[in-house]
Amino acid sequence: MSSAKEQRGSARPRAFVTGASRGIGKAIALALAETGYDVIVSARTLNPGEQRDNSLTTHHTDSRPLPGSLSETVAEIEALGGRALAVPMDLLDRASVGAAAQFILDQPDWCELDVIVHNGRHLGAGLMDVFMDTPVEAYPKFVEAHAIAPIILTRMLLPSMLARGAGTIINITSTAAYEVPPAPGGKGGWGLAYAVGKAAGHQLVGTLHAEFAGAGIRAFNLQPGFIATERNKTVAEDPSFLQGAAPPSVIGAVVAWLVSAEEAAELSGTNIEGQAFCRDRNLHPAWD
Repeated sequence: MSSAKEQRGSARPRAFVTGASRGIGKAIALALAETGYDVIVSARTLNPGEQRDNSLTTHHTDSRPLPGSLSETVAEIEALGGRALAVPMDLLDRASVGAAAQFILDQPDWCELDVIVHNGRHLGAGLMDVFMDTPVEAYPKFVEAHAIAPIILTRMLLPSMLARGAGTIINITSTAAYEVPPAPGGKGGWGLAYAVGKAAGHQLVGTLHAEFAGAGIRAFNLQPGFIATERNKTVAEDPSFLQGAAPPSVIGAVVAWLVSAEEAAELSGTNIEGQAFCRDRNLHPAWD
């Protein structure tokens, strides 16, 4: 399969990354820009300082503004020489998700995507709560953000990839989707609501590979492991909490390899353990 740039000639290929205002999503967007992509970035936070509910548990509320915004990510992409387009979107609002996809389709310079990265996630009560403390109404929110929203976006944006016979779709998954928690939620483990949402979203990749691998579509689940994101740095009460956490750029380096290496096609449909994959292939030499 020829590369996206080869198919389009001299124009830069195009990618769409959700949850790109900070953390893993921002690192992926910047890595793609460095690889030669123009990037559409999406999240709820358009400008610095916007407040959101960042609570991990039902036991207390955290609405502190987090570092990062779409406008800042756009500026950094442009500083790298790429074009960027910010498309605000709320993964819990189906109308917002559908409108974002339609907005992309209506842009002549952006509608033919080469890469989609489903990185955005829901943060809220139930993420780190134990079973009996998790409200039942938390479950559909995690499924909506981690499964339904990516399904809507993929259904709307995949046809142009199929028409050109090429495209890559990456889902940022979690060990919560397929492993037993190492400890109770909030004490080294995760909440069931988060696990249910991630498990539901994890299944998209296998289906896309089974149905569309023969049509030139690559699909991957990418498990990032523990990452020192802006959010993790903000909520960490003990600095040792981040000991051993990898920088977000590690996952950006893996995504850059997946969208550019011909041998990546052999891994389509699989789950990739991001940090081990990066280390084994020396994709981020600066990372110790």
